[in-house]
Amino acid sequence: MKRLILSCCMLFSAILAVAQSTTKTMKRLPDTGETTSYTNTFGEDADFNIYPPFFLINGNRTVTDTITGLMWQQVDGGEMTIENAVIYCDTLTLGGYTDWRLPTAHEAFSIQNMQYTNPSLNTSIFPVTGAEYWWSSNKQANDANKVWCINAGGGIGNHPKTETISAGGTKKFHVRAVRGIFIPQVISNHFTDNGNGTITDNVTNLLWQKIHSTDSLSWEQSLTYADTATIGGYTDWRLPNIKELQSINDENLINPSVNNAFFSNVGVNKFWSSTSLPNQTTKAWYLSTQFGITTYDAKTVKHYIYCVRGDQSTILPLQLINFSAQQNEQKTTLNWQTQNEVNTKEFVIELSKDGNTFIAQNTLAAFGNGNHFYSYALPETTAKYIRLKMIDKDGKYAYSKIIKLSATAQKGIIINHPINSKVLQINVSSMLYNNTPVYIYDANGKLLKQFIISQGLQTIDISNLSCSVIYIKTETGVTKTILN
Repeated sequence: MKRLILSCCMLFSAILAVAQSTTKTMKRLPDTGETTSYTNTFGEDADFNIYPPFFLINGNRTVTDTITGLMWQQVDGGEMTIENAVIYCDTLTLGGYTDWRLPTAHEAFSIQNMQYTNPSLNTSIFPVTGAEYWWSSNKQANDANKVWCINAGGGIGNHPKTETISAGGTKKFHVRAVRGIFIPQVISNHFTDNGNGTITDNVTNLLWQKIHSTDSLSWEQSLTYADTATIGGYTDWRLPNIKELQSINDENLINPSVNNAFFSNVGVNKFWSSTSLPNQTTKAWYLSTQFGITTYDAKTVKHYIYCVRGDQSTILPLQLINFSAQQNEQKTTLNWQTQNEVNTKEFVIELSKDGNTFIAQNTLAAFGNGNHFYSYALPETTAKYIRLKMIDKDGKYAYSKIIKLSATAQKGIIINHPINSKVLQINVSSMLYNNTPVYIYDANGKLLKQFIISQGLQTIDISNLSCSVIYIKTETGVTKTILN
């Protein structure tokens, strides 16, 4: 019996290893294209500018996606059945190339632009053709009569082949061919369990929370949950955009459609993304793990959360465990705290007025290997966004999260927490805030401490606080502080 159990375990491991093998056809996962802000809560899609979509129009009825490395048919091939779509792509000669094919579901979804709707494409790149859907090469796992398709509204879902006009239906399913311009890479292990509550996706290089949130939350609560999470020793988590969230979906699986050998409690649930609908701004996109469709819901509805961290191929040895901006009438002070600096060269402070185009403002040399606290007084500026570019001595670099400045945030009150200290330093520089209350909360919103501040510098003992993250609320805003 033991021998039989062992053999079964070995067989299961072998099957899992095979199932883990996948082919990488896109160099990088592009952003959604959403640049408009729909909330004052930090962490929405528009707050991050990682791999913005960028296409080259080749002048031969093809366009090249410089982010993914895919070449696309610029004007789609029109409405047809899925069977004819496969033949159309296989026999297409376009731009001097003959190796065209029908895109996979993930490839097709990669060109969706969530800044637009109907169609959710950049129409200066892909002209409007009246299509309602576009075919992919993936069929539903348990039903070969259903095919994965992207739609003009921005989503992706499983549709019966007979829905298109040419098959007797009433909807317009079009075909758009694709070809790769680099050699596909076979990834032997799609996911890696890091043993610290995180999962690495070896296709996109994104780092994921292994166990999703215990509670379902509204969209606004989900943004805060991700921004304040500490998982695997990291604090720079965020809510994934809809392309990132959809990237962990496996069209070969259903109930759930995400690999539960790694995302062990995924279940059949709905998971929020950070991406809003541009034409219905009270709604946001989510992923359902029954089959893997992406659709939307009112932001007040509660769904679960998977947090994500950026492309791990760009992550430096150091950990940026805190980055904040504090403002008063005279200046803005940037504070950041690092852990495990190794081979770090310098930090570049970059500013932006629109959150997309950043310009270097100044450079600070790194202190050297170890754990360090940095502070920088920013000259007067009209910029609304700040980020750090962290550069290694070998030229490798990564970016911090983007901080959105508020004209009134922390005005007249400066809060500082020296590294490894058991005290808060609160400097009240304006009489407007003399004898005003301060409240300290934990990450769950529980009130831990309250007191009155007066003009001048005061030191507050926080040695009795056992939590790792606190929120300090004053009349001018809320400041997040990591204690240990």
